[in-house]
Amino acid sequence: MSDTTGQYDAYPYPDRDPADEAKRLVTGSPSHPLELDHFLFGGKRDWSRPFKALIAGGGTGDALIQMAQVLTSAGKPYEITYLDLSTSARKIAEARAAARGLGHITFVTGSLLDAPGMGPFDYIDCCGVLHHLEEPQAGFDALAGAVTDAGGIGLMVYAPYGRSGVYPLQEAFRTILRGTPRERLKKARAIFGRVPEGHPFKTNPHLGDHKESDAGFYDLLLHSRDRAFPIRDLMAAIETAGLELVGQPQAHLYDPMTIVGDANLLRDFDRVTRMELAEKLGGGIRTHIAYVAKTAEGRIARPDREAVPHLKGVSGPKLSQAAAKSGVIPVSYSGARAEIPVAGLAARSLTHVDGRKTLAEIARASGLDPIEFASIWRPLSDALTQYGLMYYSRLLRG
Repeated sequence: MSDTTGQYDAYPYPDRDPADEAKRLVTGSPSHPLELDHFLFGGKRDWSRPFKALIAGGGTGDALIQMAQVLTSAGKPYEITYLDLSTSARKIAEARAAARGLGHITFVTGSLLDAPGMGPFDYIDCCGVLHHLEEPQAGFDALAGAVTDAGGIGLMVYAPYGRSGVYPLQEAFRTILRGTPRERLKKARAIFGRVPEGHPFKTNPHLGDHKESDAGFYDLLLHSRDRAFPIRDLMAAIETAGLELVGQPQAHLYDPMTIVGDANLLRDFDRVTRMELAEKLGGGIRTHIAYVAKTAEGRIARPDREAVPHLKGVSGPKLSQAAAKSGVIPVSYSGARAEIPVAGLAARSLTHVDGRKTLAEIARASGLDPIEFASIWRPLSDALTQYGLMYYSRLLRG
């Protein structure tokens, strides 16, 4: 058994209680069906067709439960394979699925490197795993070998700058601590309490897992193998695997223009360099979340007449009311704030966004002709999708 597997058997991560399934559904990026449809299937996947997915490195089941519950609630057919090395984490994931009465899930104990022999899959979730592999590129390659040409992958890997202070502490703890995971945790907590308040870790506002639970502390500061990917390294690994970056739910974080302020300073730089500049200037990205596929062209949803918009975290009427009152939609992220300007007609149109109406139907309900509606809707749509606040998907259509 590897050190990594032993860690997750002792401290399954993230720390979840199956009893909580009666109270809440944990959601997030990547792999919410609405979001992955937007980024990989043009927002128009035919959900009446069975959806075959792999959760590669499923942990205690966040991605699994989210996907299975959303598709079950929508009445859509699916088959999901859960794959993880930790039997302790698997037991929690199984208990969470059982608590919700979710079916059509196959639980497998094993490595994501075995994925090519299990596929092909329409979609693969791989969240928080690749950066812990001894050879991460082998993981990227395995995922590429397990997904269909028309499918895609949702990834999350650690990023360095938002995790400032983590790696010096990890290295120090690896040097001085021995014993079982529980013994190491006890000693590490005692030492951490004496680390100066001015240490880069303790002054980093983007870190908090160590405060949530023993599993969070262990995963953040005592992991036996942990590599962060600057965006350029991530892009290189994706390309080496024969994949292409399709898009990112928080695309605004990778646009340096919001900080640089002068487009002339950026005009000679390619896409990766611009993303790299944004990462360095922003300083707060602690994870990269991305959707990738064998071909990126034509994957991301566009706001055409038949597209069905969904708002994330807020209802259409409530957002419409707030936007009409102030003329802007405030957005908070990574300790910063931004404002999305909203024209009066566009604000009123938001009232009709319910995840079921097409843009053509919203235009009619707003009393606008298609050309006039498109001119006011597209700028708002572009801004909301850049901040991960709007997706397009026909999941909830009949």
